[in-house]
This record gives sequence, structure tokens and C-alpha cells, in this order.
Amino acid sequence: MKLNRKVVLSRAKAGELECVRKLNCWGCRLTDISICRELPNIEVITLSVNDISTLEPLSQCQNLCELYLRKNSIQSLAELFYLKELPHLKILWLAENPCCEQDPQRYRMTVLRNLPNLRKLDNKTVTEEELSQALLDGDEIAGPPTLKCMDNICPSSNGNINTPELTTEMDSDLLNFSMEETNKIREQLGMKPLPKDKFSSFSSYKEVNGSKKKRSNIINAILLLLKDLDKEGLEIVHRTTASRLHVLQKEVVLQDKK
Repeated sequence: MKLNRKVVLSRAKAGELECVRKLNCWGCRLTDISICRELPNIEVITLSVNDISTLEPLSQCQNLCELYLRKNSIQSLAELFYLKELPHLKILWLAENPCCEQDPQRYRMTVLRNLPNLRKLDNKTVTEEELSQALLDGDEIAGPPTLKCMDNICPSSNGNINTPELTTEMDSDLLNFSMEETNKIREQLGMKPLPKDKFSSFSSYKEVNGSKKKRSNIINAILLLLKDLDKEGLEIVHRTTASRLHVLQKEVVLQDKK
């Protein structure tokens, strides 16, 4: 069933879609919620117990604060990508969807890593400790589901096909490189090296482009280091970053002149 204008206005008791603030469509056998793109001022949406498979239409709901999606057909946590740019989202109930069932702890960590502003997930309050742990144990959702590799087969940059074994080997090389670099820096700072099982949690999300994967690993390595730095260390990083940005800006100007 497709959610339409008439149903929305009737249930919200509103005259125009722009006036809809709260919408309750619990148990309506919905499969299509594309009309949500036309609800710019919606704050609370209850869509539990339906058959919704994508969250893409919700990406336009910039004022959304509470979203209830229990018992739907969300297959992949990659759908979280569509919620990452919702600045006011504080409450999310996603439990009892297929994407939550395989590894409940990994699921929660992944949600919190990608939606760190949540105050409550699946009717359970989010703690500061969980948010810190999510940086280690959660998977980063870097792009929409349509950009992911299909069926473990990824086209390489030269148009060839990478087998699952080759893809795994490439990922492992990138992982070892960034872990080695990370631990080298940690050693210089007097910190203990990170075990591989902790670092590998950042590498479960596969990207088609190898350079993007390498960049993602480097960023994650930096994030791991930042977590352990004190005020003085963070100030050093800040100054170094500012200096590097200044150099890059100069290079861009010179390139433009050429």
C-alpha cells in the first residue's frame, strides 16, 4: 500500500502537507512512503508494523525528531545513510527489522556510530560510554545502498572483476597498512598498540574504489588516536591540521593560476 496525500492529511488532521507535524501510520501495511519527501516540517513519524524497505524518502524530513520503524522490512543498515543528515533526530526505534537480527550488539554500535546525536535507540537510553564504544565497534555507512558492491563482486577501476578472495586480500592490505601506521604513531606518543580485532571493526563496510577505502581507514586511524589524546595533544593536532590546510589552499590557488 502506498501512503498518499489524503491518508496523511486525514490522520494528521491537517489542511496542507506543510502543516503536518505528527503522523501515526502504525500497522497500515505500507510499502511506499515516498510522500514523506513532501513533509518538510514533520517532527514525529510512527511507521511501525508495516512493510517499508527503504528510508530514502525520510532524508528530506529535516525537522524530524522521533522516528518509529519497529517491525518493517529494512534489510540493510546501509539505509541509515538516509538519516545521517537529519540534525534533530533524537529518538529512533528500528528493532525487529531484518537488519537488526544477525548481530544485535554490532547493530546498535553501527546505528550509534552513524547517528551519534540519538538520545534513545529502541526505547533504550543512549549513554556516553556507548557512543565512545561505537567508534570502535560500529561500521561507518559511507554511502547509500545503491553505491555498495553487489553480491560480493566489485568492478575495479580498470573495468575488470574482483573475485571475493581478491577483494578480501586488498581490504586486508589496506587494513594492515593503516593499523601499522596508527600503532607507530601511538608508540611515539607513549600509548599501547591497538590489537587487530579492535582496529578491524572499521573495515567491514566495503567500498568499490580502493583509494576511498584507504582514505577511510586513514581517517578512522586518526579518530582512534584523537580519542586518547589530552588537551595538549589535541592542540598540536589542531595547529598541524590548520597548517596543512593552509598549504593545500595555496596549492589550489597555484593550480588555478596555471
